[in-house]
Amino acid sequence: MGVNLLPTNCKYCNFDCIYCECGRNSPLPWREAKGKVRNFPERKKIYDALDYKLTLLQQSGQLPDVITFAGNGEPTIHPAFAGIIDDTVSLRNRYAPQSKISVLSNATMLHRQEITDALKKTDMPILKLDSAFDATIKLLNQPAKKITASQVIKQLQVFGKQCIIQTLFVQGTYCGQSVNNTTHEELDAWERAILAVRPAQVMIYTIARDTPTETLYKIPGKTLRKIAAWIEKHEIPVMVSE
Repeated sequence: MGVNLLPTNCKYCNFDCIYCECGRNSPLPWREAKGKVRNFPERKKIYDALDYKLTLLQQSGQLPDVITFAGNGEPTIHPAFAGIIDDTVSLRNRYAPQSKISVLSNATMLHRQEITDALKKTDMPILKLDSAFDATIKLLNQPAKKITASQVIKQLQVFGKQCIIQTLFVQGTYCGQSVNNTTHEELDAWERAILAVRPAQVMIYTIARDTPTETLYKIPGKTLRKIAAWIEKHEIPVMVSE
């Protein structure tokens, strides 16, 4: 079961990934608000909607395997994210104790303790790391604020086996620049980063739908499986999506 914490009138994200299937960012109301909250669904409305939906699913005997927070942007930028996770854990425990709670996040908000604490309460915090190089993160992910790979990796280490690392591999060009996070140099640094974190699992994938950047190309499945083998030799499970 998917849960979107974000307004649906545009993409709400502090990344503007050049491969994002949701498209590129339009001017972001949450950024323009300069600290003021606009248009986010209220915590109580989310609670009521989850309560109602889980009640129906319980009555029909079709409870979800996973409750996943994703949507059209970064869920952890919701100003009440931590409280919403507390609510979800409570509702899950009441209606669907066998269901897991998952969050798809770009890992940019881990500097906020309440976000890290909230993610630790979930069963599957799935956190993005597309490269261990600052320049590649800047090119691929187009972050709204400057972040460094070392900063993200250090914050991911707080999770260790509590988290899943998700990486998208892609190649091509963007604005005249070469894009390829599967070079030997990239993979060597990325492997070291994975070993520094030692997550419960690594998910690797490539583009599967149309992207806003037409000069990007899928990585062949053979290459993805080879990358997976490099990580699996360290006894870290890898899921490959081709």
